Parts: sequence; C-alpha cells; structure tokens
Amino acid sequence: MELSQDTKNILGLQLPTDPRWVNLAEISLEAILTDHAYCEQKAATSCISIIQRYSDKDKLVKALAPIVTEEWGHFRLVLQELEKRGLQLGRQRKDTYVNALLQFQSKGGSPDAVFLDKLLTMAMIEARSCERFKRLSEGLNDAYLSRFYRRFMESEAGHYTLFIELAEEYLPKDQVRKRWTEWLKHEASIMQEMELRGDRIH
Repeated sequence: MELSQDTKNILGLQLPTDPRWVNLAEISLEAILTDHAYCEQKAATSCISIIQRYSDKDKLVKALAPIVTEEWGHFRLVLQELEKRGLQLGRQRKDTYVNALLQFQSKGGSPDAVFLDKLLTMAMIEARSCERFKRLSEGLNDAYLSRFYRRFMESEAGHYTLFIELAEEYLPKDQVRKRWTEWLKHEASIMQEMELRGDRIH
C-alpha cells in the first residue's frame, strides 16, 4: 500500500510503513502504547536538551518551550490510556530506529552542521511518528483509538514542519533542503533494513 500523494508532499518519506504493522499493533497494544509513552517522553527531553545547548537562539527557545509542555502532556495522555485499559507501562526497550538516525548525525564537523542535524533528526522522528499515527488512525478496529491517534498525527505533522522552519531560520534554505534530502534517503534505507530483519518502531 502506497502513501497518498498528500502524505508524501507533507512528509517527504520515501518508504511507507508496512500496513501489516497495524495488525501487530492490535495484537500487542500494551507494547505499542508503552513505546509511544517513552517516545513522547524522549521528545520532551530532547527539546529541553536543544534549548539548553542553544540558549542563545532566542526564536528557537521560544518555539520549543511550548513543545516540551505539549510532548509531556502527550506522555500523560498515553499513561492514562494504559491505565484505563488495565495495561501496564512496560520497560523502555532499545530504540533501534532512533539509534540508527543518531549514527547519521554530523560529528566533529562545523557547529552549523551539528546544529542542523540535531534539528533534522527531530524532524525525521516527528515525520515518521506522524506517518505511523496515520496508519493507526486509519487501520485500527477500535474507533476510540483511531480518533486518539488521529489527534496525535495532526500534532506530529505540526512539529515536523516546525523543526524544518527553525533550521531555515538560522541556516541557508538550500543547505537545509540538501541535507534533508540526504536524511530522507538514509531513513528509507533504515526502514528497509529494519523490515528485512523484522524489527519494528513505534
């Protein structure tokens, strides 16, 4: 099943999530919600880390401060959903997907290159989360959960564009777009490799 042209235009992702993943999500809802909770937690702490490191960038600080609150609010919503369904927050698992993204970040390069890759890493995670939440909102048999994930999908799409816009605020647009194209290509190879191994991400 291909992504709609609309979604491709918004996200730019080159490979869709395997539709069968939604069936796995329904079988192991506790695991999916647990992964989701930790992803929201990590999104909040990552924004805090960026704010701390680049506190001199006033527009970035003002833009990301409310995202911290929003992501932590999402974490609490997922915890409430677990509790409501009589499920437990499990242990945080090793995140193969995010670790593979981090390995692609510029290291030892110019400060601008390091800064750009930090923002594009966050943009990529939000973009893939948005695509996954779209899959869940459209594929789950539980009407309530479908609406639940539709709201998350809309939120993540806004976050993805924010990180791209922040990069373009501080760096030349051509540089940002060129590097983003490289990130999209690399992310597609990560997805392909993970599917071959039978791995999954939230």
